[in-house]
Order: sequence, then C-alpha cells, then structure tokens
Amino acid sequence: MLPTSRLEAVNEMLSSVGEAPVNALQTGYVESDIAENLLDSVSRETQSKGWNFNTNEKWTLTPNSNKELYLPANTLKADGTVQNATDNWVMREGKMFNRVTNSFQSEVTLSVTLTTLLDFTSLPEAARRYITLKASRLLQDRTMGLGNLHQFNMQDEHNALIELRDMDAEVNDFSIFDSFDTYQIINRTGGNVR
Repeated sequence: MLPTSRLEAVNEMLSSVGEAPVNALQTGYVESDIAENLLDSVSRETQSKGWNFNTNEKWTLTPNSNKELYLPANTLKADGTVQNATDNWVMREGKMFNRVTNSFQSEVTLSVTLTTLLDFTSLPEAARRYITLKASRLLQDRTMGLGNLHQFNMQDEHNALIELRDMDAEVNDFSIFDSFDTYQIINRTGGNVR
C-alpha cells in the first residue's frame, strides 16, 4: 500500500461530508475544489509549526550582488543565527532583515534555521494522516455542523496528532534534557542533580 495521495486525501474529505469521490483534482467540481483548498490551508498551518521533516538547521544564506540574503520561495519561517551581539535577523519580504541596522544588507553569509512548506506528497505518512483528518473535520464543521460528528472527527484528529508528535520525537531523538523545564531545575541546583 502506498502513502496517501492528494486525491485520496480529498476523497476522504469528501466522504466525511457525504459527497461522492472524484477521479481527478481540479475538475471544476466545487466541493472538490473547496476540499483541496482546505487541505492546502491545513497543510500550510501544520507545517508552519516546524517539524523534523521540514526544518533545516544551519541553512547557509550567501548575499547576492545587492548584498541581500534571499530565502527559498517555499520558506514559512527563518531564524537567523546571531553573528555578534548587534545582529538580530528576521524574515521579511522573502529575505532576511537585520532589525538592528534596519537593513536587508549583509556583508557575510548567515546561518538560519529554515522551516519550509513541502508538497503534500513529500510529507511523511503521519503528517499526511493528521492533515487529512483535520481538514476533513473542518470541512464537515463548515458544511454540515453536526456536533456528534465533530466530536468523532476531533478524536480521530487528536489521535493522529499524537502519532505525528511521536514520529517527530523518534526521529529527533529527544531526551528529558531537551526540555526547558528540566534545564531550569538543573540550572537552579547549579548543575548538581541529586
């Protein structure tokens, strides 16, 4: 069995509201187009949080001939690594902006943590499943608004989110020491945990 395709996701969304499946996307069928747009919206929202599969740490940006640091077109967020105490780089207008100098100009390369928007078919199955279920619930809420179906779909969505977070944690090899709360406890005791 192959991972969920966009067509399968849209058809699952359509079935959640009692609509017939379609054989292709962008056919002009209004319900299918609405479902596809909602799928894209939920995918963008989900990926904006930044997961192991769409976040690149230490992505290097090199200034162009105008000394500007352009980001890839599919960038959702970028956080510049501070070069010195006076730098504060943020994403603005598709490129990096130095808030301290109030300029897009840079003389040096910049290392950024880059979160990108991936195509639905480039996502791991756990992400595809969560996005499909959330988009299905939203489509059902917007078209039918039945409370008992909302609760049922919400539980499925919640379970899929847990699965996605578990997959993300497994790939990232998180430990208890990756928690800010743990850091505060260790730091409070001077690094001596008893």
